[in-house]
Amino acid sequence: MADQIHIEIVYAQEQQATVKALPMAQGSRLGDALAAAAGAAEFSGVDLANAPVGIFGRLARKDQELKDGDRIEIYRPLKIEPKAARRARSRTAPQ
Repeated sequence: MADQIHIEIVYAQEQQATVKALPMAQGSRLGDALAAAAGAAEFSGVDLANAPVGIFGRLARKDQELKDGDRIEIYRPLKIEPKAARRARSRTAPQ
């Protein structure tokens, strides 16, 4: 149908990734897709309203219009800041 687009919503956890395909109306915004996914069991426990999100690895605003084939990524907080992780690894690396 020309009045629909198809998108994916992705949420990666440490041991698994959740991917859900959704048909959306043409002209839908990222926030609309998150609202549609909020009722899905796959995303229970994920704070979709406040989590940072992106499309294909680039941060995106929730008012951004979606295009057919977009992959919305829901980002989770980092456990440790990347520079601190590198420093910790370098301290324990064999010399």
